[in-house]
Amino acid sequence: MKNILGTVSVIILATILVPEFPNGAHADTCASAPVVARGEESRFEWSAKAKTRANWRAKVRAMTTLGPDYANWGRAQDTEERCMTGPKGTVCIFAGTPCRR
Repeated sequence: MKNILGTVSVIILATILVPEFPNGAHADTCASAPVVARGEESRFEWSAKAKTRANWRAKVRAMTTLGPDYANWGRAQDTEERCMTGPKGTVCIFAGTPCRR
């Protein structure tokens, strides 16, 4: 019984003394609006996607309010990838809200 009371006392004391982290302490910081980029035509869809992703990153890096810290497509939120294939090849358009960690 003495050990249980000691353990409970330690838990109560720890919850009082340990500061609580604010919500979103590790959350991403995101731009207020999505960025849209179009790629060049390519014979292969994978290449069209790579070109479009590179254009999106370049566009985000060039924005003075965002910059290179936001230019990671993998961290972007609300992403949309659209690719259209025609007789001349595949063209993609990517939209996503840039985020940084």
